[in-house]
Amino acid sequence: MSQELNRRELLLGSAALALGTTEAQAQPPSRPVRIAVIGIGGQGTFSVNELAKLVPAESFVALCDVDDERAGKVYARFPGAKKFYDWREMFDKMGKEIEAVVIATPDHTHFHPAYRALSMGKHVYLEKPMAHSVWEVRELTKLAAEKKVATQLGVQRHTLPALHKAVEIVQSGLIGKVTEVHSWIASSRGMPPVPTDMPPVPSTLKYDLWLGPGPQRPYTPDIVPYKWRFFWDYGTGEAGNWGCHILDIPFWALGLTYPSRVDYHDGDPVHAVTTPTKFHVSFKYEKDITLHWYQGTPAILKEKNLDGKGMNNLFIGEKGMLLCGFDKAQLIGVEGEPSVKLKKSPGFHKEWLEAIAGGTPATCHFGYSGPMTETVLLGNVAYRAQEGFDWDSKTLKASSAKASALVRPKFPKGWTV
Repeated sequence: MSQELNRRELLLGSAALALGTTEAQAQPPSRPVRIAVIGIGGQGTFSVNELAKLVPAESFVALCDVDDERAGKVYARFPGAKKFYDWREMFDKMGKEIEAVVIATPDHTHFHPAYRALSMGKHVYLEKPMAHSVWEVRELTKLAAEKKVATQLGVQRHTLPALHKAVEIVQSGLIGKVTEVHSWIASSRGMPPVPTDMPPVPSTLKYDLWLGPGPQRPYTPDIVPYKWRFFWDYGTGEAGNWGCHILDIPFWALGLTYPSRVDYHDGDPVHAVTTPTKFHVSFKYEKDITLHWYQGTPAILKEKNLDGKGMNNLFIGEKGMLLCGFDKAQLIGVEGEPSVKLKKSPGFHKEWLEAIAGGTPATCHFGYSGPMTETVLLGNVAYRAQEGFDWDSKTLKASSAKASALVRPKFPKGWTV
């Protein structure tokens, strides 16, 4: 199959052209939804397992992966599903049958299959971060709204009780008006050695399809199947790996959307190839809110004599503070119980299925998680530019030329949109 895709082919595919519509699959199904999964050897296995608790095996009509060895167990579990290496061929051959798509591939291959799926009116569950660049995220966010399909970003910690408690505390006003939040991932992973070991491509791996729209590079096990996330060409570092999970708390609690200003404070010297082990950026929002993001432990914890073990967010309010993580929420300087009570989730994947069936939107639909993902990626932009910038969220324009150059990718021939 040719890799050359013009805009109309990428949007529709031959199967959708035969249908004569791009929204035929956006209607609530009257039977178990027909699901395709792209990327089943890693995080995709988790979503398959969760969905398999909720739908019959025959719901999985197509499975797509570039690595037979890593995907083998899922293939064996669903022998009735059609197997593909190339998601483009899958959509061409099964576009009429597929109603919903799960995408759990490396960051650099999120955008194209998601864009194709949304354009065909498919419901989409997409792993975080939503895409590899700010521009890609915005395109997916807009397209999902236009097609009115059910979406969910893979921020499954959104359902955790401690996270809900933190949001309830902030929204109840227990710590007063919040104007400052510090969020972090206590990790030094990044800046791995640039690979020099270039063995033959394993016979079980379709490496050209793994690369997709990414830069061409010889195969190395130091990038595939896992360490790609620490290389700018394919991943987004620990910010992309954890940022959406952690920033979900302040975004939900404070109703954040798009920042108007992004500032770079400090971090590792920039490496052209690999992602950092530490950095600190901040974002300005409406209502005079400043959100700080760190890879590493923020100094403010020591300054305020706080134990940040197991935590990842510190809210500073006019009355008190809230120190929280995925498993606990601790009030500091104030006492009380929140008056706001959030509705308990029926389950993260079940939210998506219920939205497909015509229910309320899933909690991490793209309208919510798109701005959050853009914030995560704008932090990477500021780090790589090593400078701050004003941000026009409507036009996706930065006041820094260095930053502007990192907002939209340049796709190779055959992958342009």
